[in-house]
Amino acid sequence: MPTLPTQDDRNPASDSYHDEWGASDAGLDRRRLFLAVGAAAVSLLPGCRSVAAATAAAGSWSVPHDGDEHVRTWMAWPSSRAIWGRLLPGVQRDVAVIAATIARYEPVVMCATDAREAAVARRACGSEVEVVDHIPVDDCWMRDSGPIVRRNSAGNREAIGLRFNAWGRKQTHQKDRLVAERVAGDAELPFRRAQFVGEGGAIEADGEGTLFATESSLVNPNRNPGKTRRQVEAAVLAAYGATKMIWAPGIVGLDITDAHIDGTARFVRPGVALVQLSPPDKNDAWAANARQVRDILRQATDAKGRRLQVIEIQGPRSVRSSSADFLDSYVNFHLVNGAVITAQFGDAERDEACRRALESAFPGRTVEQLDVDRLHEGGGGIHCITMQEPL
Repeated sequence: MPTLPTQDDRNPASDSYHDEWGASDAGLDRRRLFLAVGAAAVSLLPGCRSVAAATAAAGSWSVPHDGDEHVRTWMAWPSSRAIWGRLLPGVQRDVAVIAATIARYEPVVMCATDAREAAVARRACGSEVEVVDHIPVDDCWMRDSGPIVRRNSAGNREAIGLRFNAWGRKQTHQKDRLVAERVAGDAELPFRRAQFVGEGGAIEADGEGTLFATESSLVNPNRNPGKTRRQVEAAVLAAYGATKMIWAPGIVGLDITDAHIDGTARFVRPGVALVQLSPPDKNDAWAANARQVRDILRQATDAKGRRLQVIEIQGPRSVRSSSADFLDSYVNFHLVNGAVITAQFGDAERDEACRRALESAFPGRTVEQLDVDRLHEGGGGIHCITMQEPL
């Protein structure tokens, strides 16, 4: 059974978590916003002397790399017409295709907001996907609302909630704020809240002590008001059990996430990163951001002192959508046991080049490329709607 909310969670007006980090009542949907202009639960007091001192409390706990073996993948069923409008049926189809594909490689649990939507999800996803209705959700972005699972040297696991506040209070997602704790309860994992606000898509972990993130997402008053980069860094490192943060500036306000890193760069394994670049003739803010991310990673060393190897892939030159919100990211893939689940965009040459690059980067894994354009029109992709539970 899922963990029940605490008394404070049931009464947001009395809860400093909701007061400090809570969403506004703006209620704007993700797409219209998209191009708008515990040892580790360290308390970030003003006297915190250093990042090293803050992270020391993390002890032997650490968040593994996405590619480590999974128990299952957690997902959430989209059902809100207020959010998705006419795109909802197509998005549901795409989410179902992704879930059914993952289920060929590892178990999938799909959280639906109620019994009626659970029945819809079961028909769409098929019998290989487990659908539950006791973890209500607002939308499908499990990467951002779900828990981060970490392990210690004794093989114990626990779940961390990143105090999701709907991407800086840009939406009202009251159910999704409790998803991390409820998933942890269902998985029978101890649960802690991190001492910062953020989303899983904002932070890449190599599994050996190195993180990569954008300042625009995390060092932002819409998530962590009044906190310096040093304070935010200490809290993130502590939660992930890491010792080295690599920052990229990112882009504030150009999309709802404030430039999550998982649409641009990923860790293939410790010491190796993969970056998607825009075609050379593109010079918009996203193209410039990707080139900057590549250059930062090329110059960076990881927690072990290694200079990073950076693999480059080219994004598609064309897509099948005219939406300005479209996320044309190959690197927003989900690693599962034995496979890489990614997108294809109808650019045959670039789709095939992506396949070859991922096969080379992840030898022994099958590369599954899916047409999930409706989901990408909503500004997210396959990684954005999945959250692994590592073994």
